Amino acid sequence: MRIQANTVLITGGCSGIGKIMARRCLEKGARQVIIWDINEKAIAATVAELSRLGSVRGFRADISDADSVQDAYEATRAACGDVDILINNAGIVANNKNFAEQTDADIDHTVDINTKGAMYVTLRYIKDMKARGRGHICNVTSSAGMLALPRMALYSASKWAAIGWSQSIRIELSREKSPVHVTTIAPYFINTGMFDGIRSFFKIQEPEKVAQKALRAVERDRWYRGIPFGQHFIRLMQGIFPQTWFDFIFGDICGLYTVMDHFTGRKITHKEQAR
Repeated sequence: MRIQANTVLITGGCSGIGKIMARRCLEKGARQVIIWDINEKAIAATVAELSRLGSVRGFRADISDADSVQDAYEATRAACGDVDILINNAGIVANNKNFAEQTDADIDHTVDINTKGAMYVTLRYIKDMKARGRGHICNVTSSAGMLALPRMALYSASKWAAIGWSQSIRIELSREKSPVHVTTIAPYFINTGMFDGIRSFFKIQEPEKVAQKALRAVERDRWYRGIPFGQHFIRLMQGIFPQTWFDFIFGDICGLYTVMDHFTGRKITHKEQAR
């Protein structure tokens, strides 16, 4: 679906690739861009910054809370009308602890935002899109949702679930012959501050390029886009190599299993979310 002349809603749109995608959508001629975020000050600053490029509105939403999502949905619908393109971008990584060191609150917070949050938002808008006979849902997940890494158990689990859910609704819509499309975006680590401190043998992705490729995938109605393309090679090796070989070559030699050892990330509380 073309971005030009359409209304785009982006969750977590005040930072990282969410903010970049908001800017790029306006530059592409979107009729209006709607930003959902939990931080009201960041919403005001982002709207003020991007308004020079076109029509942009912001609404506070805690996507981990279904009631907050419903309130934001109703306010958005009343003020902005229909949404043509939904980009579920908001996400968090809580820490780099081993699973045995996590708390119940860490589990709930990660899954509530990275998995349930996208579901809550989509549940409202997919019904509208199906009724109108047009729309596009883009779910920003992660390559960690297909490649399990140490010290990322919660993040990987939440993104693994998000990918499975995203693919499931794509198949459901396809079997219904619905004109509503779903795109799953799965990037490698992005240089936005969210994963500050990681040390990776493979190239950390630049946010501008990730945002560009994600929006291009939406405009081309791609059902899945791994960023960079080379990550598909790693997945192929998972299927070909015995697990012990894969662990040794990619986990130990290439260092995939130690990327989170020096992670610092953004300082995020259980009342904040970022991408």
